[in-house]
Amino acid sequence: MQEKPQVHPPRTLFELFTGFLAISARSFGGVLPWAHRTMVEERRWLTPQDFAETIGLCQFLPGPNIGNASIVLGKRWFGLRGAIVAFLGLVALPFVWVIALGVLYLDYATNPTVNAVVTGVGLAGAGLLVGTAIKLGRDLVRKPVALALLGACFLAVGLARQPMYLVLPVALAIALFAARRGWL
Repeated sequence: MQEKPQVHPPRTLFELFTGFLAISARSFGGVLPWAHRTMVEERRWLTPQDFAETIGLCQFLPGPNIGNASIVLGKRWFGLRGAIVAFLGLVALPFVWVIALGVLYLDYATNPTVNAVVTGVGLAGAGLLVGTAIKLGRDLVRKPVALALLGACFLAVGLARQPMYLVLPVALAIALFAARRGWL
């Protein structure tokens, strides 16, 4: 039997704030890879499975998944104050950066070097997202029902172009049924 990794949730609101601030400070091109690295690998606030489950829930909710996760986790650990503090930690720095970079980009948007940098950052962000998807999918390899559900969702949304608001409730119902049967 595999031993469950030790988790150490944040002990103070300041630690919660700085944790989410650290995530946002490094999150050029996407927050998910840095959120996983910070919360699971560095600070050990969550197990990989708890992170994947929380992100799964937050992906289903409207809005940005890590923004939702900051609220869910902040509330879990510190109540309403924690939800507010975690969300502010996540959005404070990017808010300032986006305003500043937006002002600069207005002046330099036609420069080919700036366009190349923006394209390169986008590609790096895509690579980080793919790497995190692989990390999150490691546990799925041992769960054929989860792989089948993932494949069905991809086929329905990605290839058949079915709207997510129709696919997700069906997938949720199937996942709940499978979990109750012990297949997930």
